[in-house]
Amino acid sequence: MPTDGGSERILQMQEEIQQLKEAVVSHAVVDQAIGMVVALGRISPDQGWAVLKQVSQHTNTKLRNVAETILVWGRTGLMPEEIRVALEDALDRAGPVQLPGTPPER
Repeated sequence: MPTDGGSERILQMQEEIQQLKEAVVSHAVVDQAIGMVVALGRISPDQGWAVLKQVSQHTNTKLRNVAETILVWGRTGLMPEEIRVALEDALDRAGPVQLPGTPPER
């Protein structure tokens, strides 16, 4: 085993790898939740991202946890009241966008 700090560097690199793995999983969870919000609210992906951020900020909940909650809701139908209210409010503010190829509502 090297005595020049090599083993310390290996530990640092292993920690970095673990953090990167967690970031990839977190990114996937957030992307899936954005997709659900986009479909639910008939909004753009950018608006879906903004909705998730708003819910996170208004409920003082980490964004990843909001995303996980939305995914669980999609499978079970269960969502904490605080998150549900914040999500409804954020979707109301975002408003539905006009779907391409459909006539405008009157």
